[in-house]
Amino acid sequence: MPIATPQQYAAMLDAAQAGDYAYPAINITSIVTLNAALKGFADKKSDGIIQMSTGGGKFASGLNVGDSVLGCIVLAEAAHRLAEKYDILVALHTDHCPPKEVDSFLKPLIAATAERRAAGKGNLFQSHMLDASNLPLEENMALSVDLLKLCAENDIILEVEAGVVGGEEDGAAGADMESVPDDKLYTTPEDMVAVHEALSGIGRFLFAATFGNVHGHYKPGSVKLRPDILKKGQDAVTSKYGEDAKFDLVFHGGSGTPRHELEETLAYGVVKMNIDTDTQYAFTRPIVDHLFKNYEGVLKIDGEVGNKKVYDPRAYLKAGEKGVATRLGQACDDLHSTGKSIFGTV
Repeated sequence: MPIATPQQYAAMLDAAQAGDYAYPAINITSIVTLNAALKGFADKKSDGIIQMSTGGGKFASGLNVGDSVLGCIVLAEAAHRLAEKYDILVALHTDHCPPKEVDSFLKPLIAATAERRAAGKGNLFQSHMLDASNLPLEENMALSVDLLKLCAENDIILEVEAGVVGGEEDGAAGADMESVPDDKLYTTPEDMVAVHEALSGIGRFLFAATFGNVHGHYKPGSVKLRPDILKKGQDAVTSKYGEDAKFDLVFHGGSGTPRHELEETLAYGVVKMNIDTDTQYAFTRPIVDHLFKNYEGVLKIDGEVGNKKVYDPRAYLKAGEKGVATRLGQACDDLHSTGKSIFGTV
C-alpha cells in the first residue's frame, strides 16, 4: 500500500531530515495530474507528497457541484487505489487552508480520516496545512494548537506557517511583494522559538517559515531569498531546547528557485518543497504545442471534419501528464530525493 501509513510518513520525514534531502510536494486537480505525480515520483524512485487545495478540490468536484471537500475526498480515494500499482511511498496532504475555512474544509476532511480509521482502514490524508500566517502570531498559534490536537488524535501531521509568503499558489493568495515590509517576509528566530514552545509535545508538525520566498514565477532578481534565516531560527531553537527540537521545515514558493538556493535550504532542515507553478506550465506547454502543430486537425475549419485522433482529449492530456512527470522528476533531482525511496523498508 504505497499511500504511506502515519508511521511510514514519519519515517519518510525522518529519512529526509537525516539525509539532507526534501520531497517535492505537487498540487493536483484531476486524475490526469494525479497520474502525472505518481509517474514522476516512480520514474525517479522517489517518495513524495501529493497535495490538494480548496480550489483544486472545488475544480475536481465538477462545475455543477463545486464542493472543495468532496473533490479532495474523490482525489484522495483515487490516489489510494492508483498508488497500489507503484513501488514508492506517497503521502497525501492538503494545502493552504485559511482560518475562515477550517470548519468547512479541514475539519470535515479530518472527520473523513476518522471515519476510515474507525472502519479499520488507513488515513485518508496524512497531513494538512493550516495557513494562519495572516493572523498575529499569538492568534495563529492558538488556532494551531487546537487543530494540532485534533490532528494528533488521528495520527495526522499538521503543517503551520508563520510569516508572509507573497504571490499566489493554486488560488491561495499571498501578499503583494511590494506592499509587505521586509521584516514580514522573514520569520525571526524569536518567532521560531515561539512556534516550538506553542506546539511541541502536542503532536508532530511541519513548519513553513518564511525567508523571502513567494508563490509563482518571477524573473531573476525579483525574489531575494535568505536561507540563512532558516539556520538562525533552527540554531535559536536547538540552542535552547536541544537537537530534538529541530524543525521539519517546508519551503513554499519553490518554483523557479535556482538549484544552489534549493540545496542550501536542505542543510537547514527543509524536508518538503511545494512545487505548483512550474508543474502547471509543464502541463500546459505540451498541450499548446500539440494544438499548434495540429491546428487543422483539432478544429473543423471551413466545413472540414478535423482529425479525431488529434482532437481526442487523450491525445494532448497524455502529453500534459508526461510534461508534469518530467518536471517533477527534475524537482526530485534538485532536492536529492531521487533513488531514496524507503518503500519496503518500513
